[in-house]
Amino acid sequence: MSITTKSLPLLLALSLLPGDWSSAVLQRENAPNSSHHSRRISMEQLLKRSEVPAENRWKLEDMFASQKEWDATYAEVKTIIKKAADFQGKLDSPEALRDCFKLDDKLSQQTELLYVYAHMRQDEDTANSVYQALSQKAKQLSVEAGEALSFVTPEILALPVEKLDEFIADPDLSDYTFTLKEMKREKAHVLSKAEEALLAQVGNISQAPQNIFGMLNNADLRFPKIKDESGKEVELTHGSYIKFLESPDREVRKNAFKAVYETYGKQKNTIAATLSANVNKNVFYSRVRKYPSVLEMSLYGDNIPKEVYSNLIDTIHESLPLMHRYMKLRQKLLGVDELHMYDLFAPLVDEYKLDITFEEAKKITKEGLKPLGEDYLNVLQEGYDNSWIDVYENENKRTGAYSWGAYGTHPYVLLNHNDNLNSMFTLAHEMGHALHSYYSDNTLKYRDAQYTIFLAEVASTTNEALLMDYLLNKSTDPKEKMYLLTYYADQFRTTVFRQTMFAEFEKIIHKRAEDGEALTAQDLSKAYYDLNVKYYGEGMVVDKDIEMEWARIPHFYNSFYVYKYATGFSAATSFAKQILEEGKPAVDRYLGFLKSGGSDYSINILAKAGVDMSSPAPIREAMSVFESIISQMEQLTK
Repeated sequence: MSITTKSLPLLLALSLLPGDWSSAVLQRENAPNSSHHSRRISMEQLLKRSEVPAENRWKLEDMFASQKEWDATYAEVKTIIKKAADFQGKLDSPEALRDCFKLDDKLSQQTELLYVYAHMRQDEDTANSVYQALSQKAKQLSVEAGEALSFVTPEILALPVEKLDEFIADPDLSDYTFTLKEMKREKAHVLSKAEEALLAQVGNISQAPQNIFGMLNNADLRFPKIKDESGKEVELTHGSYIKFLESPDREVRKNAFKAVYETYGKQKNTIAATLSANVNKNVFYSRVRKYPSVLEMSLYGDNIPKEVYSNLIDTIHESLPLMHRYMKLRQKLLGVDELHMYDLFAPLVDEYKLDITFEEAKKITKEGLKPLGEDYLNVLQEGYDNSWIDVYENENKRTGAYSWGAYGTHPYVLLNHNDNLNSMFTLAHEMGHALHSYYSDNTLKYRDAQYTIFLAEVASTTNEALLMDYLLNKSTDPKEKMYLLTYYADQFRTTVFRQTMFAEFEKIIHKRAEDGEALTAQDLSKAYYDLNVKYYGEGMVVDKDIEMEWARIPHFYNSFYVYKYATGFSAATSFAKQILEEGKPAVDRYLGFLKSGGSDYSINILAKAGVDMSSPAPIREAMSVFESIISQMEQLTK
């Protein structure tokens, strides 16, 4: 994953704290399709951070050569913060606005640099008290910086539209044209000062549904013990559930599945109340802020047309016969009379052992990315050679993988590499993020360089698609090929079809609430069950227990977000297909995308590069790749 936020006006990018992204990091680490042969290292074998060889560590000295240098920048930021008040009440001229924005940029850049460095140091060894303290110090500084500039957005939004138009047209403010256009666009949904103050006071209350669900789901909910493959009673937890669903033993899968949903079933009315409260909160905010619907309110921040959302659902509906075909193939490969919901994560082929060292992973990834051209490969090699990557696990190192960094420095990648296929794909994925940031940062000024979450997973997934194509084309072993195809097919199932089903569920329940209908546990369960029947097809046994799955999905409390997984994967698959089929023209368009950062609306950036997400075309292109995978799998099973 990439840790990034768009550099919205006067909102510090570094306000995205580790607490906000650690779950996403772990999602990749614990993803259903990431179960591959891995090297297990006991804590006794793990090196202490001080023992890790330099060639396996990222070089954070490229950000700050010493603690003394960090302290000097910290002191400078403290001084700049005090200067912010000089602009309060004076943002009515182009000169004052330009100087204020310049101060904001300098303050944001330097605070971001301090913050990122401190947190990456802490991630090296989370038990290190020195870096724990440094992280807290950087976090507090970011809060101070945000508070110091908090007057700016309300002050600009209070200006008449005519004044904003003058600023937008002023050549002295040309570096901030997109920022000002965004602020003008938001103005239509900003209320009076008194109304905004009232809404701010209920902000904490609005978080109650998500907080209550979180406490119930993470702290209070307890699952029964089940028997593992050897007949031993073992604890069933959130973390172990997917592992049990991946078991070759069907009875273990079935028992885990039933135990989880029976447990949620006992709390169905409470969880229905929390989800319903969250939906009604969204309806309240959309109406107060004068949006036509919750969906349109949710898409407004990224300026995504609602057609993008409906196109995704409609085009996936059109492609459901492919999903049904894949389910029949899954049933055949598993050798079962009936395919049940608890069979969806079961391994389809015997594990194919692929021992891939980190050095080999770098070489293979570079070979796989050759279609992107020499310039891209040279930057990739620069990352390999110049200590962008922190490679292996060590004692107390943060788990998972991510790409991060600060504007003005090269990107960094944290890995916990094992010698297996999944780790190689993780390397390709994170270097995709890193090179996206590299190209954006080296092409654009600070404010325009940071790309949105809507775009964040496109470059990383494009890298994975190109690497997969390379591996499939060079594979001569039928077992290896089937293993790779299975891996890829399940990515389509979980990232495109499943996330689209989630997105459709959200659309259905919000529409019902907007129409004044109640959302009881029974209503939610029926809507969710019916969607599973539609998506998985009549050839599959859609077990009644699955009707409670809605109750365990935390994403439903971050409404209308999950569709981005499906659109991002589809856009990436479309890019990869164009690159492989067209060559240089498509590569040039793609590099243009990487260099565009957040300089325009996400949908426009993709369209200029040849992927129009307002049309069904990219999703259909992705589906053609999925069909090819299924056909190859069917051929290998004859």
